[in-house]
Amino acid sequence: MKRIFGNKWMYLGLVFLFLLPVQAFADAQPGDRFITLGEDLTEEQKNMLLSEMGADDQEEIITVSNEEEHKYLGNYISKRLIGTKALSSSSITLGEKASGLKVETKNITWVTKEMYVNALITAGVKDAEIYVTSPIPVSGTAALTGILKAYEVSSDQAIPEDVKQAANEEMVKTARLGDEIGTDEATALMTKIKQEMVKNPPETEADLRALIESAAKELGITLNEEQIQSLLDLFNKLKELNIDWNQVGEQLNKAKEQLDAFLNSEEGQTFLQKLKEVFASLIDAIAALFKG
Repeated sequence: MKRIFGNKWMYLGLVFLFLLPVQAFADAQPGDRFITLGEDLTEEQKNMLLSEMGADDQEEIITVSNEEEHKYLGNYISKRLIGTKALSSSSITLGEKASGLKVETKNITWVTKEMYVNALITAGVKDAEIYVTSPIPVSGTAALTGILKAYEVSSDQAIPEDVKQAANEEMVKTARLGDEIGTDEATALMTKIKQEMVKNPPETEADLRALIESAAKELGITLNEEQIQSLLDLFNKLKELNIDWNQVGEQLNKAKEQLDAFLNSEEGQTFLQKLKEVFASLIDAIAALFKG
């Protein structure tokens, strides 16, 4: 199943992921850019990254400390993985309304572009081009701290602490799940669960468990109890946040054009054919059970 899911989830993620009701980039204009640099970069590394990002003297630079990274990641991954130095850096260029999120990375070894997209949308970030980089290969978990900090500066509005924590937890849990079932599958599953939560918000934990298990089954993904419980913990937390589900529905409708464009592309048609083959095999397997 792993190769059935590919770059299309970057497109589908933009369609099915929900947005929290946080005003984004209220005081900034499309085209404005904000750069974050890890506090522990050497001067040589800083200059290298700024040159890599094409920064000029007028760019606003936001510094991120290792202490801040541990604050938002310490509950979810080991101190060893976070490290003792803040090196991850990023640039955020604000886009036009409804342009969506685009993420590119360099020297990021664990967190995928799609995982950043998921976590950023959970935090309320939208309509921006984001570049995440480091002078040496790093996991990429710490970069989200800087991106969200830049968002707060650009919008002059604080992101609620529980939202920051939820976004970081989602990113880490998706990456961990990706290690176990495949990164494409993990991203697809998170997207599918969110899609179903928008359509039919679960009222009880039993409803949520059923939703998670159904989403995994539809995608041909097998989860163990520990994985299911981890997802339950995360999505129970997301349920408790102040999400405007009407706004979620509106955002899904606005993103429909992006999905249509993908499905009409050569890549989209190939994906649909493969998906048909998967479901055909599933139907044959079910039919065989009844024949037996």
